[in-house]
Amino acid sequence: MRLKLIVTFLLITVLGFAQTKGTITGTLTDKDLNNESLPFANVILKGTTIGVTTDEAGKYTISAEAGVYTIQFSFLGYETIEEKVEVKAGETVTINKALGSGSYQLKDVVIQNTVSREKETALLAEQKKAVEIKQSIGAQEMSRKGVSDVAGAVTKTTGITKQEGTGNIFVRGLGDRYNATTINGLPVPSNNPEKKNINLDIFSTDIVESVGIDKVYGSKLYGDFAGGNVDVVSKDYKGKGFVKIDIGSKANTNALGLDDFSLQKGQNMSGFSTTSQPNNPLEAYNFETLKLENKTPYAGSLGISAGSSYSIGNDGKLSLFGTANYSNEFNAITDGSAKGSVNGLGVANKDFREFRQNSFATNTTIMGNAAYKINSNNKINFNTIFINTSNQSKEEYEGFIVDIANDGNGLLRRFFYERNQLMINQLLGEHKFGEKYTANWGVSYNKVESDQPDRVQNTFREEAAGFILSNISRPDNHRYFQNITEDEIAAKASVDYKFNKNSEGDYLGKITAGYNLRVKNRELLANQFNFRVNNGFETTVVDPNNLDLFYNPQNFANGAFEITTFRGNSQVPNATKPQSYDGELLINAGYINAEYKFKKLTTVLGFRTEQISQDVNWDTQLGDVGKDKLEKTAFLPSVIMKYELNDKQNLRLGLSKTYTLPQFKERALFLYEEVLQVKIGNPDLYESDNYNLDLKWEFFPKSDEVLSVTAFGKYIQNPINEITIASSTNDVSFVNTGDTGYATGAELEIRKNIFSQENGAKISSGLNISYLYTSQDLDAEKIQKETNYNVAFTETKSAFTGASDLLVNADVTYFKEWNDKNTSLTSTLAFTYFSDRINAIGTNGNGNLVDKAVGTLDWINRFKINKNLGLSLIARNLLDPKIERTQENSNGDVKMLSYKKGMTFSLNINYQF
Repeated sequence: MRLKLIVTFLLITVLGFAQTKGTITGTLTDKDLNNESLPFANVILKGTTIGVTTDEAGKYTISAEAGVYTIQFSFLGYETIEEKVEVKAGETVTINKALGSGSYQLKDVVIQNTVSREKETALLAEQKKAVEIKQSIGAQEMSRKGVSDVAGAVTKTTGITKQEGTGNIFVRGLGDRYNATTINGLPVPSNNPEKKNINLDIFSTDIVESVGIDKVYGSKLYGDFAGGNVDVVSKDYKGKGFVKIDIGSKANTNALGLDDFSLQKGQNMSGFSTTSQPNNPLEAYNFETLKLENKTPYAGSLGISAGSSYSIGNDGKLSLFGTANYSNEFNAITDGSAKGSVNGLGVANKDFREFRQNSFATNTTIMGNAAYKINSNNKINFNTIFINTSNQSKEEYEGFIVDIANDGNGLLRRFFYERNQLMINQLLGEHKFGEKYTANWGVSYNKVESDQPDRVQNTFREEAAGFILSNISRPDNHRYFQNITEDEIAAKASVDYKFNKNSEGDYLGKITAGYNLRVKNRELLANQFNFRVNNGFETTVVDPNNLDLFYNPQNFANGAFEITTFRGNSQVPNATKPQSYDGELLINAGYINAEYKFKKLTTVLGFRTEQISQDVNWDTQLGDVGKDKLEKTAFLPSVIMKYELNDKQNLRLGLSKTYTLPQFKERALFLYEEVLQVKIGNPDLYESDNYNLDLKWEFFPKSDEVLSVTAFGKYIQNPINEITIASSTNDVSFVNTGDTGYATGAELEIRKNIFSQENGAKISSGLNISYLYTSQDLDAEKIQKETNYNVAFTETKSAFTGASDLLVNADVTYFKEWNDKNTSLTSTLAFTYFSDRINAIGTNGNGNLVDKAVGTLDWINRFKINKNLGLSLIARNLLDPKIERTQENSNGDVKMLSYKKGMTFSLNINYQF
């Protein structure tokens, strides 16, 4: 009886207390994003400590004592809205608001726990809400994981790895040809003649707000797609004015460990120097010096960024952001060995017991962004980006060279310098016409110039008296000049129409119609000057570290050596006319999307058609002037479906058809010589067709947590591969290797908070794992029938080149803040692993060329000392594994390449005014 009285008393007390409170609830939306939900905005009762942040759907709920309050809505960089509200006991008041950035004034904003849209939680919220199957990594996550460029950023997402020593990525085991790159939704050209995509490592994270990876095709994307589309979203600043300065230093343990770190003399530290082809190069010696110059291998960086926003009239707002950064780095490869031209018995024509490399790279990035919001219905955005990168290296190979150094007494040295300049200009606009219509458009003009202005290669044999220059083949000693320019114009335009508005004010349907244009032109000019020692001077002893003592005007005049091109010597007309090829790509595309939400199921039906024309013309050492044309009309249907199992779980399905185009370089009859292999184009190469399937389940336990599982499959008709063709020099070319190929796999992603404390300490972790199985037919008869090349495949089936069975990315982060959140520490351990993957398919009795499994570990520490001053200490490649490439062989695997990169440590300081 007493227990009943106590329970009754407690219930009456609780109910009586509850009746003194009321509830305020509602949803916040974003005026600047078509009234989509605004997660993580602040909602507080002014003058009190009562406040919350909106959830992933923009919803909020506040409980307060009965009374009259001023409720305040705010979000970093957006206007603050206040409204009087009366709270009555036991009742609920609903207040929905839309925030925009038009009348934002910093002094009016009360900021508590605001979250930028560059942060992980905001991107997870967008991922949860979006219909498309997409992953994103924002500036916050890139900073936490110590990422300095876009190539490194995307490898921290599920199913993506980077090719060693490059900025090229593999998405689900599919390499460069199967992927695409855009900036703010518009395509960008490549800075590498070997590749379709621009090297992502040239994009510093200083200019990036987020990077989105579409692994599932939708009709808004260009149809040249099978692996994924990487979209770099540039910074669009909103908020008060600021100026930030960054200063950093960096050192590589291998470079520091060398007694002398030397490179070819002549190139300066800025990365802007270049060398011109000399005048009258066949009749006089006017080439640059071949001397070595010692460097002190301590690298550094300097950057400045600034932004501000200005109100214009009642509704207008102009936001400006700019950044300029310069960085350099020294690296060295040690403990290296290399082999080339290995036959089916495992015997190598080039067997270098020692391989070493010194390199110096620079990156200069300048970006400007101007965003003008005319009013709540109209805004335009202008982006301009200039990037200058350079890479200078000295490579040395010591050992056996067939017919040149049969006693293992050979030395091959290559000086390499490359400078790339990229200019991107974009103008984007968005216009709303009432509630139902929205128009989006964009135009861009991009230009790339890539120079290899004097690549030098010399081959020596060491004898008792000293080193002598090889005289076996003219190209043994050469200087190579190459210039590539590529211009690209792109445009996009689309109109959205919403229909069928429900009782809650949401439109259930949307139709989008759009158009894309892409015009790309590339021109390559290349000339190689071969230096052959003349009779009577073959045994002249030379100093490899000072070849100017032999290669000089006096010795040339005395007939010690001659200079020729592939066309001949100075007696041949037009001997100095360069090799060349040019290409033009024209794509006209139209598409239509129909999206509709049936309660929990949202479906997008898309159809895209593209008219494609690719012309290639060449004049090279491999034959007369030639040309080839590839034309295709593509019909590309797609279906994307999202089913909301509940408010925290989604089930997604994607189906599509796409294609894969060969690149200009792959179809031009042009030859490019590397130290260990020679590549040649194939005019008979043609496109592949791809059929794609994705199924994904995702669960969002909290705003910053996710668990997802994805299954996918790809069926490819006429896949393109890089293989060794039957030739006297084992040249590498590009062919449609068979009728079919397929890839299947599964992906797992987990982001989880391990624990958090009220004192501001938190430990979180992330893990993504991908398993992949690929297979393709290898058909030598098909190649012989369709091309002028012959191939003898070692096997009849193979996995895809670049495909690893297992990919793993894992990280754990400790975060602690104190001093009213003005001081914080973020410390992250990040681990990446990929299993063995095929570099090239085996032919002529040789097995596949395989890049062996590698695991890397980085440690990233960022310390915010106060609200203005920050410090970071980053240690990369702590495990320093050996990078190895092997040739599978019946007599046992042959180690083709092996080296270590060393560890790199960097220290950076930044100050924000």
